[in-house]
Amino acid sequence: MWFSKSTEEIFKELDVNPLTGLTNSEAKARLEKYGMNKLEGKPKKSLLSLFLAQLKDMLIYVLLGAAVITLFIGEYVDAVIIILVVILNAVIGVVQEAKAEKAVEALQQMTTPRSLVRRDGEAKEINSEEVVPGDIIILDAGRYVPADLRLVESANLQIEESALTGESVPTSKDAGKILEDPKTPIGDKVNMAFMSTLATYGRGEGVVVATAMDTEIGKIAKILEEDNNELTPLQKRLDELGRILGFIAIGICAVIFIVAIIQKRDLFEMFLTAISLAVAAIPEGLAAIVAIVLALGVTRMSKINAIVKKLPAVETLGSVNIICSDKTGTLTQNKMTVVKQYTLHNLKDIPVEDVRPMQAGKDEADLIKSLVLCSDATYENGQGTGDPTEVALILLGNRFNLTKAELNAKHKRVSEKPFDSDRKLMSTLNEEGAGYRVHTKGAIDNLLSISTSALINGQIVPLTDALKADYLRITEEMSNDALRVLGVAYKDTPKLMVPEDMEQDLTIIGLVGMIDPPRLEVRDSIKEAKAAGITPIMITGDHKNTAVAIAKELGIATSLEQSITGAEIDDFSEEEFSKKINDYRVFARVSPEHKVKIVRAFKSHGNIVSMTGDGVNDAPSLKYADIGVAMGITGTDVAKGASDMILTDDNFTTIVNAIEEGRNIYNNIKKAVIFLLSCNLGEVITILASILFFWPVPLMPTQILWINLITDSLPAIALGIDPGDKDVMKKKPRDPKESFFARGAGLRAIIGGLLIGILTLAAFYFGLSEHGYSLGAKNIPEEVLTYARTMAFVVLAGSQLFYSLTIRSSSKSIFQIGVFSNKYLIGSIIIGFVLQLGVISVPFLAEAFKVHNLSLRDWGIVILFALIPLVVNEIIKLFSKTAVKNDTN
Repeated sequence: MWFSKSTEEIFKELDVNPLTGLTNSEAKARLEKYGMNKLEGKPKKSLLSLFLAQLKDMLIYVLLGAAVITLFIGEYVDAVIIILVVILNAVIGVVQEAKAEKAVEALQQMTTPRSLVRRDGEAKEINSEEVVPGDIIILDAGRYVPADLRLVESANLQIEESALTGESVPTSKDAGKILEDPKTPIGDKVNMAFMSTLATYGRGEGVVVATAMDTEIGKIAKILEEDNNELTPLQKRLDELGRILGFIAIGICAVIFIVAIIQKRDLFEMFLTAISLAVAAIPEGLAAIVAIVLALGVTRMSKINAIVKKLPAVETLGSVNIICSDKTGTLTQNKMTVVKQYTLHNLKDIPVEDVRPMQAGKDEADLIKSLVLCSDATYENGQGTGDPTEVALILLGNRFNLTKAELNAKHKRVSEKPFDSDRKLMSTLNEEGAGYRVHTKGAIDNLLSISTSALINGQIVPLTDALKADYLRITEEMSNDALRVLGVAYKDTPKLMVPEDMEQDLTIIGLVGMIDPPRLEVRDSIKEAKAAGITPIMITGDHKNTAVAIAKELGIATSLEQSITGAEIDDFSEEEFSKKINDYRVFARVSPEHKVKIVRAFKSHGNIVSMTGDGVNDAPSLKYADIGVAMGITGTDVAKGASDMILTDDNFTTIVNAIEEGRNIYNNIKKAVIFLLSCNLGEVITILASILFFWPVPLMPTQILWINLITDSLPAIALGIDPGDKDVMKKKPRDPKESFFARGAGLRAIIGGLLIGILTLAAFYFGLSEHGYSLGAKNIPEEVLTYARTMAFVVLAGSQLFYSLTIRSSSKSIFQIGVFSNKYLIGSIIIGFVLQLGVISVPFLAEAFKVHNLSLRDWGIVILFALIPLVVNEIIKLFSKTAVKNDTN
């Protein structure tokens, strides 16, 4: 813990003389020992490895098994079709993921190219990759820090550490400080400087104490390299479904063989029948359909400013019940803004939302004028440069039409006394009429101690203890609201003045309070999220009081008791922290490791956690969360690389919209799954019944595969893009452990399957009876069997196409939701019937599928049969009293 050691101890430990630095030969030896000062990256995944990763899925294994069996029995067309489905599914996944996992590459790009070091007694610029522990680094404004340093010298040194802490305001450094507390947060380590942070003011020197992967930013890189590829809720459900279907297929085959032995039937014929049943039991198109529906969901999400990098993340969004959000830049605007100003007995709020020009009174004009003139920052063309606090003062001047350009032109600066961290003051001397005026800004306590008078209504009056108490009371009130308070004073002088004489006998004008304000639209989004059963959590590197003030304003927290700091988290064991996690809504002064710990604690309770952020410090927790959400505009490449989703508008509101989209996508996938399983169950019932009752098999394997891959797939995809439920965000998040068959969905699948199966058998019976044969008849001519199978084939396909209409809602009738409200579904039904007609009518197709053209009367019968499952299901909805409660639409 370098921050708790004196500089003498550190020089001794690192064996370096601060005046001369390392010798070149010693630096070379250390470079060999410690290695180059650059972050290590994992080898990039090849397209082939990404492709093979897509095949690690139980449903895919079942499909590949079916392909092998169909090849074995000589059904080459069927095998090729199944393999094409597997390839399509994998390609869709690879296309989405090929651009992912760039986090460590981006971290490598962030490290700095050149560094100023002292070696052999002279300062020289070297490549930052050659920096070694013990090197003396020289820092000045504008230089990036090349490694982790223990500062040994600092003169008004300020370093912008937002890459690590997330906070935009630079930290004042003090090399002389020794920090005793071993749990000091990164943001409070004032005697340290960290790799990839930026010196913005002053100068300093430091000794390198850690390089490459041992630095704080290196620790982040290590976390990002850890594989954390958990299955999403949808992947778990589909994996479970794949296992169930695989076991059902094996079970069916076993039943068939037992029946064959008992009934003393031809074993090879029964083997072919078993294959038909296995094909019927497995919805071959399901894997590809889910991938297509998710890919279409990704396209829709990009239109609402959310770019999803990994397909399954779309659905995971639907089950999110915790949104952990970084404060700075995500919930807030990431710019300091003056929200209150005070001149004696006159406290004024400066509205953030209303940016119209304002009028200033006499004292207020003097207050703003002094603050603007005593600032080095600039603001032009919507861009500010310099200290964020000073940029806020320039913007305050613009609001009151006291612009920096005009004031500088009228009141030229002739001298100054720069800010330093001991005085906590800055003074400038500017021309004022025929003479000069000193403008001093800084900490109110320090100002009051060097002021002798106060400005009230344009009059200068003596500064009494009562007036001092008044200023301090207002300062305390502002501090309690987590505002950063800055006082300002002045004095007029007829002649030029040396800097040493500036800060005495001043006249205090007043003070301002500033904060990084919340984004305007976030409050409503948080309200909507809470109504949807989602808990918003704030995680920040900022101070506790500031964080809680913003959290209260946004509706995230109600009291200080709902907040905890990183140091307090360290006092708990992982188990204790996990038990207490639900008591907190605000986590302040946290490090990247704390953020990961917080995400893990929430996940240990079975929550689906989304983490939003934009800084490098957010990257590890973005990776560990179920859904990592990076900001597209202010977000670093590292954060984007570690995330699952990127917001192109940096708007917290987009997350809530994306969650709504995710919920609807899951509901649509569930509809498609229930639809496909109903259809497959119908096929299984048809074949199983025919075997058990010694009837001819009504369907050929090729016919079943055609229906599963072509006829069923189009309506299933159309169901996958069904218009969303407008009330979906008024419901609680779905339980991630909830099965596809929960809330009555399984019963609906069984009813649909039974109806489809029974009606297919009925059509087969009608086809035989028209030619004078019964189901149990012997020696039925092949032509009669073909005709009856055609009727069964058309009823099976037609009933499934019509049945897709009723699957759209479990409680609302097709007329309530609108028969034509999903035009894609209507189109897919029409295309399905046209394809079915083509298979029967085109001679070479009819021969391939072993079907026969039907008479007009029989077409009427099959259409009537095909409509029955739709009608029956609609009647069940009408009479079902509990369906509304179970509605998952």
